[in-house]
Amino acid sequence: MPRRSAALDRATPEAIAVAALRLIDEEGPAALSFRALADRLEVSHATVQRRCTDLAGLMDLCTEHLAARLPEIPAGTDWAEATEQRFGALYRLLTAHPGLLVLRGGRPWLGRQLLARLVEPALADSVAAGMSRAEAVTVYRRMYLLTLGCAAFVDHRDPTGATAASRAALAALDPAEFPVLGGDPAELLPALTDHEVYYGALRQLIAAARPTG
Repeated sequence: MPRRSAALDRATPEAIAVAALRLIDEEGPAALSFRALADRLEVSHATVQRRCTDLAGLMDLCTEHLAARLPEIPAGTDWAEATEQRFGALYRLLTAHPGLLVLRGGRPWLGRQLLARLVEPALADSVAAGMSRAEAVTVYRRMYLLTLGCAAFVDHRDPTGATAASRAALAALDPAEFPVLGGDPAELLPALTDHEVYYGALRQLIAAARPTG
């Protein structure tokens, strides 16, 4: 029987994902590397690479780890309520780990956990509610892109920093050239970090897409 590697036992896919997310959250996306991750796990750089192959593989481990935490919505839940629960949960996961979105860039997220916990049940509910498959995919896509965009463009873990940076940028504008943006920033800044901006937009999409049958 071949001997098990103690290093591989420590560097399980789950352990790698947890350590990588913690590293990104604590030090920022630029700090992530196989060597930094190996140091945290107390294994070799080669051991981590054997598990992930490359950065894309590492990102897949991280996103699958998060997707496994998405809720399973009970059968029979109202379509609108189930849709808000699913996408709201995804939004909360993504805003908790904004550095992950930076590293993933535009790469599609097609791991089994996301497909099984979000995509397939969302589409199945829409089809059961009376949509065609094409309509269901279009509705899903709109809500998914809204969720990604709202999670990606503000670091919700540091709303104070995001507000301060925006305030400084607005203060540098000439009000004669930018009469709206150059006005009182107190009227503009709260919406930048208000989660209700996302939830309000999501509910509008849900109301517009809700099947009538």
